[in-house]
Amino acid sequence: MHFPRLFATVGLALSAFATGAFAQEAAIREAIAKRVPQLKSIDEVRPAGIPGLYEVRANGVEIYYTDAKGNYLIQGNLYETKGLRNLTEERINKLTAIKFSSLPLKDAFTIVRGNGSRKLAVFEDPNCGYCKRFERDLQKIDNVTIYMFLYPILGPDSTEKSKAIWCSRDKVAAWQDWMLRDQPAPAAAAMCDTSPLARNVEFGKTYRIQGTPTLLFEDGNRVPGAIDAQQIEKHLKDAKS
Repeated sequence: MHFPRLFATVGLALSAFATGAFAQEAAIREAIAKRVPQLKSIDEVRPAGIPGLYEVRANGVEIYYTDAKGNYLIQGNLYETKGLRNLTEERINKLTAIKFSSLPLKDAFTIVRGNGSRKLAVFEDPNCGYCKRFERDLQKIDNVTIYMFLYPILGPDSTEKSKAIWCSRDKVAAWQDWMLRDQPAPAAAAMCDTSPLARNVEFGKTYRIQGTPTLLFEDGNRVPGAIDAQQIEKHLKDAKS
């Protein structure tokens, strides 16, 4: 048996394949960059998992699709019809995944219920109607530590309300008074540092947190939008397991 020669042949074949794939992707990159200069930064070109289709990732996490020669560019979501999976969304979620341990917790305030053993981070805008509905469901959850990130993205008034809440002596009480009882927060303290709010917005832009509420669980699972208490419990259980 001549295993060394066989391994050498396989190695050469793999090397040739990799070289060809690299050249293909480089050619696509060059064609797209030349014809579509609006895509200022093409970060990656790779096969999209469908014969003849390539994924083009530009400007961080913008996803496009093209053919093998870069003659066509498709913008939009790619779905797998068998299970109606949004492959584009899954890819973006993977690219923008947030490790719970990397969250800037100093820019949030903390709500502890029960033994606080389970952890949940939430990004909310005080003017978000869906957030107010979500807050009512969140009251039903026990034995949890909630890291609340004020995320004022709905306009200047959201920023002013967030500042008033952040600068309150009791942030938790001010937040719940407003979200659950529609009681305005007291006037912001003159010397309060509100730079965490700006950092939260920048953090959200970096990781494409585009709506509120957005929930992040310990296992890194991100849930955009308001969910009910039963769904929150399920995600907390899954994150622990």
